[in-house]
Amino acid sequence: MGDQKESLRKITHTLAMKNEEISNFICTLKQSLDNLEANSNRVQEDLESECSSLHAVLDEMKENMLTRIKQERASRTYELQSQLSACSKALESSEELLEMANQTLCSSETDGFTQAAKDIKDSVTMAPAFRLSLKAKASDNMSHLMVDFSQEREMLQGLKFLPVPATPEIQVSECQVCDNTVTVVWSLPEPDSKIDHYILEHRRTNHEGPPRIREDYPWMVVEGIREMEHTLTGLRFDTRYLTFRVRACNKAVAGEFSEPVTLETHAFTFKLDAASAHQNLKVEDLSVEWDSSGGKIQDIRKDKNRTNSPMHSPARSALMSPKRAPTARPGRDRFTAESYTVLADTVIDAGQQYWEVRFDKESKAFAVGVALRSLGRFDQLGKSSASWCIHLNNWLQQSLTAKHNNKARTLDCPIPNSIGVYINYDEGILSFYNAKTKQLMHTFKTKFQQPVIPAFMVWNGSFSVVTGLQVPSVVQSGQRKNSGTSSSNASLN
Repeated sequence: MGDQKESLRKITHTLAMKNEEISNFICTLKQSLDNLEANSNRVQEDLESECSSLHAVLDEMKENMLTRIKQERASRTYELQSQLSACSKALESSEELLEMANQTLCSSETDGFTQAAKDIKDSVTMAPAFRLSLKAKASDNMSHLMVDFSQEREMLQGLKFLPVPATPEIQVSECQVCDNTVTVVWSLPEPDSKIDHYILEHRRTNHEGPPRIREDYPWMVVEGIREMEHTLTGLRFDTRYLTFRVRACNKAVAGEFSEPVTLETHAFTFKLDAASAHQNLKVEDLSVEWDSSGGKIQDIRKDKNRTNSPMHSPARSALMSPKRAPTARPGRDRFTAESYTVLADTVIDAGQQYWEVRFDKESKAFAVGVALRSLGRFDQLGKSSASWCIHLNNWLQQSLTAKHNNKARTLDCPIPNSIGVYINYDEGILSFYNAKTKQLMHTFKTKFQQPVIPAFMVWNGSFSVVTGLQVPSVVQSGQRKNSGTSSSNASLN
């Protein structure tokens, strides 16, 4: 009998849980009925308000639309009330079973207990509470019956409930990608004065063409766009493409999304190679901080198992330039002695690239530029033929110089908070800009015989690198303007 009592207790618990679910659902249904009534009244009042301002021509159509709303409300009310009635009956039956089960459990009579428990179990099996669908058969949302009477009197004969907006089409030929912004332009199959706004969604991807079933990046949403174009600003292009889709919305509903369009967002992306860094440099992704204690215990033994080739660079996997090919540099040891240097993990062997570096102006020394992969581990930036850089010296007197092959030229320009680096590998141009104003600070003109790699140096300071940047249009136009002029710093080249 103990097992039967335990089984009955479980049944009692299940009944109690089910009763609670049904009670909660009844509350939901009642709330839905209240909401349905309120929403119906709201749209009806809105309709009546619109109709009252449009005089006689609206009177005939007003009755038809009111009838539609009332029919919709009556139909949904019938569905919800029928469901409410069924749930109430099921709850009443379930409560009777629960009371009978509790009485049987509390009864001291042992005769007939087994039969009573069996009867209760059979009744529970057939109880309507377990055959109910706890999902409302009708919605309390009436927004699809909203109307907008904003057109002239002659248009009233065609008045109807708001249709679903047409699907926009993104005009790829008119879209622009430049200066780390994307302007997306779209159109509608035909003009629609009912459109209230547009919703634009975009997400990053490394795959050309339509979105795949499984993407690494989520859709980002831009709402409330009033025009048929939108410009996204402040982007960091750390993927090869951006995918866009757009849909139109009127006062009541939103239409279907347009066919997704994928735009190429080419930019130079890299990370810092911590394995190349001097031991006094603490490297974290794209940030470097001087650590005076990092090099107290020097360990410059070669790690034969370490691979320093840009072939394995995460940045290379994310974005390959059209002509770029991996260039291995086996057996690379980290920089040492007074070469407080760190290299990027991606080489440049073609095209135009741009990146920026923000540095602590209080650093005792800082340098940014490019270097050959053959740069020696004792070499300081700018002091050999294998590197070109701009160097900030804060040791005795603050100065800014351009350095190459152990030759220096003092630059007569304010020291910026950040420096933009532009390289045109094919034409042998390396230029440095004030990243904020895009004022040209210095240009090296040379002929790169080997692939180069972004290089940085800091002593008693810190810096951070910003990658995924396109070549700014003002830099490109300035380069074209100066392309025919001779270099004023040939002595450094």
